[in-house]
Amino acid sequence: MNTNTLRKSDDEATNVYAALASLTETVNTKTAEVKAANDNFKSRLDDLELRFNRPGVAANDNTPLTLEAKAFDQFIRHGQAALAPHEAKALRTSDNAAGGYLVPDTFQAEFDRNIVLFSPIRSVARVLPASGPAILWPKRTGGMTASWVGETSARPATNVTFGQSRYEVRELAAYVDVSNQLLEDTAFDVAAMLNYEFAEEFGYEEGKAFVNGNSVLSPSGFMQDSSVAYTASGSSSAITADGLIDLYHSIKTPYRANAVFGMNSNTLSAIRKLKDTTGNYLLAMAGIANAPVTTLLGRPVIEFPDMPDIGTSTYPVVFGDFSNAYRIFDRVSLAIMRDPFTQATTGVTRFHARRRVAGGIGKAEAINKLKIATS
Repeated sequence: MNTNTLRKSDDEATNVYAALASLTETVNTKTAEVKAANDNFKSRLDDLELRFNRPGVAANDNTPLTLEAKAFDQFIRHGQAALAPHEAKALRTSDNAAGGYLVPDTFQAEFDRNIVLFSPIRSVARVLPASGPAILWPKRTGGMTASWVGETSARPATNVTFGQSRYEVRELAAYVDVSNQLLEDTAFDVAAMLNYEFAEEFGYEEGKAFVNGNSVLSPSGFMQDSSVAYTASGSSSAITADGLIDLYHSIKTPYRANAVFGMNSNTLSAIRKLKDTTGNYLLAMAGIANAPVTTLLGRPVIEFPDMPDIGTSTYPVVFGDFSNAYRIFDRVSLAIMRDPFTQATTGVTRFHARRRVAGGIGKAEAINKLKIATS
């Protein structure tokens, strides 16, 4: 092979390598541009998701609104006078002629989810509907007695006796003022905002009543019911590991299978520091990321913000099966009345909300309190 041929081959190879290098650089550049575009797109999606998850901002999930939901939104924004006849018929009125409209089922479902955030008793208690101003719930006060008998012996007669528990329905009320300009802005989901605001306020007040309610105007709280027994902690000033074990075994075995511990955050912090004789913490944290499950002696722990702090002769911990121990009855879940007149001179519309609910002990034997005391 002569020199010219070799030089030509080298030149061709150099050109090929140069072309490959240029192509590689172009691909890398385009890849970087695509990656940057994808990162920017993902960032924008994350930002939109965050904005749509805020209370009061509705994301369009392409789910068509029901006639009732459309009518309720029209009522919230423009009042009853703006409703067409078929829209007015679609809305349900409360039992009180002046009580406003009951919220649609879709709104109610979200309200129920929100209210559990602020009234955690609802997540474990038995919740039932009610249809009157008071609920009479039958309870057995005496049972049958079985006896061993001979083949032809007389069978003993026994009687089952029943009593009644009475749960009075109480009313919870609140109002919120909304700017008329905000009501006119269709981009803002007013119903979602009202949902969250009323759920937070009602849930907060319900939670206090279900725990400590002792007023004639509120439901009866389980901490104020004299039929609920207690177990001593073994110390006049602190919670002890032995006291928690005694509390665990203070209720009957069938109830423990569905029982939970209830306490406030300060008490939970103190219990998290308790260790057994081998140095292991009594309280365990388990579960997937961002959704931990706190357990104590193998049973879940739920924070009840309205439980008392640790102190001499206080009852900072409760343990039991709340589905049997405590009953909640919803008479009117949520009714809203629109008042455009009272605050008209300030440019706002006032929304009055009311909720009727009953609550009280079902089976006192299903729960027990821990008392900070030696006996």
